[in-house]
Amino acid sequence: MPPEPSASPADPTATAPSGGARPAAGERRTPAGAAVLRAEVTEAIRDAVFAEMAAVGYGRLSIEGVARRAGVGKTAVYRRWRSKLHLVLDLLSAVAVDGLPCPDTGSLEGDLRLLYEVGSRALLHPVAGQVIPDLQAEAARNPEIAEALQKALREGQTSVASDIVRAAVARGELAEGIDEGLALDLVSGPLYWRAMVVRAAMPPEYLASLAAATAQCLRALRG
Repeated sequence: MPPEPSASPADPTATAPSGGARPAAGERRTPAGAAVLRAEVTEAIRDAVFAEMAAVGYGRLSIEGVARRAGVGKTAVYRRWRSKLHLVLDLLSAVAVDGLPCPDTGSLEGDLRLLYEVGSRALLHPVAGQVIPDLQAEAARNPEIAEALQKALREGQTSVASDIVRAAVARGELAEGIDEGLALDLVSGPLYWRAMVVRAAMPPEYLASLAAATAQCLRALRG
């Protein structure tokens, strides 16, 4: 993607002139000196961050490397984030907001199976396999990254797992007053362990077996 062009009268990223015609009724005037940030450039930079982190890790990540991979100038990055730390923190927040879609198959085992199918595709992606462990190692040294990573986990997969458990309780599949913390560990832990820690293969029948076993364990929990 080419660098963001310099300001010109027809350029959508151009700064607003200090004088001239007044905006039409209801039209919002861009503040003088403020650049409109193009969404496609922002997205290209975000994609480049993930690719760059997978290639060199957080420690060697640089604004220059991100800009080069995104095909933009360094100023395009600095307009959006003032440092690589803020860039990575923003990405983690975006992951938390996007999250995983909450399954709604009508049964606990069906919801778990769908969650594991979507989750395994994400965890087994080559970029995720390199970026997530690196961020976890960095989180042990950097409290800001640790907090952002925990927030992303809480508002991402953990939130979805919680919705699955609560829906199962509402349907009468699980006991009222179930220990939700333990339930979430049972739902989220095994897949992460296999995909990110031991990195073992997942044959086609594995996810169905995991969903059935997890559902059985959850039913054994009492309120």
